[in-house]
Amino acid sequence: MKKSSPLALLLSLLILHGLFFHGKVALAEGTEDGSEEWGYVEVRPKAHMFWWLYRSPQMAKSPSSPWPTVLWLQGGPGGSGTGIGNFLEIGPLDSNLKPRNSTWLQKADLLFVDNPVGTGFSYVEDESLVVKTDEEAATDLTTLLQVLSEKNESFQTSPFYLVAESYGGKYAVTLGLSILKAIQNRKLNLTLGGVALGDSWISPEDFVFSWGPLLKDVSRLDDNGLKESNRLAQLIKQQIEEGQYENATDSWITLENAISTSSNSVDFYNFMLDDGRGPLSVTGRELLGFLVNKYSSYLSSKDSLGGDLGSLMNGVIRNKLKIIPKIVIWGGQSNLVFSGLYNDFMKPRINEVDELLSNGLNVTIYNGQLDVICATKGAEAWVQKLKWDGLKNFTNLDRTPLYCNSGPQDTKAFTKSYKNLNFYWILGAGHFVPAEQPCIALQMIGEITHSPAFTSSDRKNGGT
Repeated sequence: MKKSSPLALLLSLLILHGLFFHGKVALAEGTEDGSEEWGYVEVRPKAHMFWWLYRSPQMAKSPSSPWPTVLWLQGGPGGSGTGIGNFLEIGPLDSNLKPRNSTWLQKADLLFVDNPVGTGFSYVEDESLVVKTDEEAATDLTTLLQVLSEKNESFQTSPFYLVAESYGGKYAVTLGLSILKAIQNRKLNLTLGGVALGDSWISPEDFVFSWGPLLKDVSRLDDNGLKESNRLAQLIKQQIEEGQYENATDSWITLENAISTSSNSVDFYNFMLDDGRGPLSVTGRELLGFLVNKYSSYLSSKDSLGGDLGSLMNGVIRNKLKIIPKIVIWGGQSNLVFSGLYNDFMKPRINEVDELLSNGLNVTIYNGQLDVICATKGAEAWVQKLKWDGLKNFTNLDRTPLYCNSGPQDTKAFTKSYKNLNFYWILGAGHFVPAEQPCIALQMIGEITHSPAFTSSDRKNGGT
């Protein structure tokens, strides 16, 4: 009898355990009860993407109805979905490892991904392998989903939703188009239910033009500050129009510095707060790592623990997961991710939203009232640039107020929808809607996903 080679034995074991797809080795672990799975997929040679899937305990209560899955896409670029989105926003546990009563797991299964490679626990073996464009990030994510959809039959039969925050919105719209193409070419067995863009960086030009007027209206800038803000926004507009995206990113940093100085350090994620760090004095690429850390530290301050998310992820969570390579530190390559996308950072993605709408896909936009960096004023401006044929009718509609448990005396949001475009105005929230208005955010995601767990009482308390 011929003896099998070590490689053949390895491949046999991988196939036996369902861990070998399209030449991509997928390392996976999970809990004994099957409620959680996590692992790595080598989306390109030497580029490893980490994912973490939670299955909802509510699914068993609706066995006859399609149960949705939400893929959460964090911003940054370089913000970790398995860390920030999971433990500070919508996952089953907060950063004190206590149950979160507003977890979105009540309405859907949750898939967190450290995207792009280099983010969170994802890593590249060669620094040159970090993505340089949103399209490259979408290609890697599509590869990951091809692997996971073959491994998880529920992905093939249940509606799948992309829900994004901040820069994650740019990932979401490029990924949405990549998914639709892969489905059409029969390379991906998935049912894409829709895309939700939360405080998303879809049109940098419209956002930077919104900063000055917004902050002047709420008394954080005076006339001099407004004038300087508008001057730099006009420069950014010109640079974007001329395709000088790297220069536009440099000017964006200069604008943030100017606003921080003029406003006595307003918080870019919530204009009701001070940043507390003083005027930003660093420039260029040195600022990028600072911004990624600022992004997660702001949320940590809002969480019940208020501790160091990095210590949690590199300590208790790392020990639980067991499969994180010794050379990988959570967030250790996040600066590379932001630097890699430096030239793509200021590129608009309005056309991609238009294409999703024209393909009949449901697109939801939701925005926190107190956000600055992706201000509602800017989101409303880029929506008006859509070429979608339903825009006029959408614009002419009146909004519907939403409430949350407390009844009609306490307005929490407004919404309106026409055909496949939906918009939610979330009151009392800044950039991180699920963390700052968890009740209405949970209600909203139930409506967006048509979750079987979205009940008649939800609609009575504020659903549309």
